[in-house]
Order: sequence, then structure tokens, then C-alpha cells
Amino acid sequence: MRKSLKLRLCAWTLVALTLVMLASSIQLEIISGAIPAWVIFHIVVGAVFFVLIGWHLQLHYQWRKWLRLLWRQKSANTKWLIAIGLLTLLTAIIATAGWIASPEHSKIGAVHGKFGFLFIALALWHTVRRHRFLFKRAFN
Repeated sequence: MRKSLKLRLCAWTLVALTLVMLASSIQLEIISGAIPAWVIFHIVVGAVFFVLIGWHLQLHYQWRKWLRLLWRQKSANTKWLIAIGLLTLLTAIIATAGWIASPEHSKIGAVHGKFGFLFIALALWHTVRRHRFLFKRAFN
């Protein structure tokens, strides 16, 4: 499979998972994380989401040079996406560990939620700016 097709497959999967993450996040905000099954669902989908982001980055930059190339980005949107994405991931790990220790809504979970909503907004903006690639015919 060509790299462009892999990238398009990855991008469309990320679009779908972004919408699932958004819905899951809103659901957790509504119930304040009171139903453990929703929290577990959110954690699993979030883990898959970040694995796919890793695949997306690998398709663009290759593993051996991706960190250097990411930090040299000229796009302010991409720089913010990276920074907020890392903060979202870090707070997710902390919030998940805290939730496992004591399954209740925590302050770090609330902070993670705010970073997560910001990350999703930036990811959607990132996607909208690249809509031509997503809707390009597959075999051009």
C-alpha cells in the first residue's frame, strides 16, 4: 500500500476516533465520571487514539527523525497541537493512575478534560485545513 493511501486511511480513522473521543468526553462531563464503564471506554478509546496519532506522525516523519522535524515545524497550529497533545497525554496518564487508585472524578481529571477539549478543537482545525487531502480521489 502506498504511503499516501496509508496516510489517508490513518487520517480518516483519526477523524472517526476524534468524534468518538469528543462524544465520550462530553458524556464524561455530563456524568462527572460517575459510571466506571464510560470512564474505561474513554481510556481505551483514548489509548487507541494516541497510538493512531503516533502512526500518523510516523507516516509523516519516520521514527528516526520525527522529534527533530516536529520541533522545527513552522506552523503555529502544529506546534500548539504538539504542546497541547503532550499535556493531554501527560494528564491522561496521571488521571488514569489516580482513577485506578480511587475511582472518582479528580482535579487532574478536570484539567485533563480541558486540555483534551482544546486538543480536539486544534485537531479538528488541523483536519479542516487539510480537507483537500482527505477528499482527494484515492487513486490519483
